[in-house]
Amino acid sequence: MDTTNPTSEYLLLFRGTGWDRSLSPAEVQSMLSGFLAWFERLSAEGTLKKGQPLTDESRIVSGKNGRTVADGPFAESKETIGGYFLITADSFDHAVAIAQECPMLNFGTVVEVRAIAGNCPTLQRLQAEQGEALEMTAV
Repeated sequence: MDTTNPTSEYLLLFRGTGWDRSLSPAEVQSMLSGFLAWFERLSAEGTLKKGQPLTDESRIVSGKNGRTVADGPFAESKETIGGYFLITADSFDHAVAIAQECPMLNFGTVVEVRAIAGNCPTLQRLQAEQGEALEMTAV
């Protein structure tokens, strides 16, 4: 399967929302100032295309025809996604290097780096396995 990223776009997912709970107000302010400086630098460089925080409220939809709807993820979960950045980078390694600069890493936040696919990877795999061009069409 082709794993290249022809779009040069990457998603940074910020996981963990309780990073501030054990910090003093001065430490929180210091971290927020560092994060804002990082955000503004990435914006000024043209690396950051978009970035937004996410609320804690969510629903998990699963099962056939979306029949199962549950509250989640739970706010105390370390896996909660607190926000995201959409960035451009020269390579996956470059995107990882950008993520490694995140000031929140020092306070327990985890940054997941995902490449934006030019085409649906599942469709590409199925086309390769079946040796024919499948098309995505509305039903």
